[in-house]
Amino acid sequence: MSFVVGLTGGIGSGKSTVADLFASLGAAVVDTDAIAHELTGPQGAAMPEIAAAFGSSVLLAEGGLDRVAMRHLVFSDPSVKSRLEAILHSMIRRESVARCRSASGTSGAPYVLLVVPLLLESGAYRELVDRILVVDCDEAVQISRVMARSGLAAGEIRAIMATQASRAERLAVADDVVSNAEGREGLSARVAALNQRYLELASAITNADTVNANC
Repeated sequence: MSFVVGLTGGIGSGKSTVADLFASLGAAVVDTDAIAHELTGPQGAAMPEIAAAFGSSVLLAEGGLDRVAMRHLVFSDPSVKSRLEAILHSMIRRESVARCRSASGTSGAPYVLLVVPLLLESGAYRELVDRILVVDCDEAVQISRVMARSGLAAGEIRAIMATQASRAERLAVADDVVSNAEGREGLSARVAALNQRYLELASAITNADTVNANC
């Protein structure tokens, strides 16, 4: 597998925006949230197990996961979260590994950006990544962004944030940090600088592998 950067950040930090900018510069993006949505969509591979575990009350009419219903169930019964994770996490990780390998082998991308919102919390992805990139902003900015896009109340968002690593914990393990508290123009420049750094690191690994193969 080629050079892999693990991108993480709290809810509302702007991970998708940053990932899109890296993709526009040629990075191959593997997004675990997107994989989770595929697995829990209509005819998704995880849906038979989810339906068996939690019943029809968490299903939409077309057969996908009703995320609002599941969120309410999780908050009312803490054991539900661990049961849902037991179904989903291994599936998401297997598919993530497969897509990272596929991107490395067939896409021609210089490196892979693996987007994992719970990179620190799960621990299952740390050995897959060469560097950790944290998207950072003030918690007040996170809350306002999530309220604007989802309609959730501030209290609900804080409850979600309480289940995630803290801002300080993310920054403590970061190899790189990109601030997403300002405008898109400044963000684009910061991403471009990081992209250049990752191109250099990926190239160094490729060159070292070539040398070793020829020895």
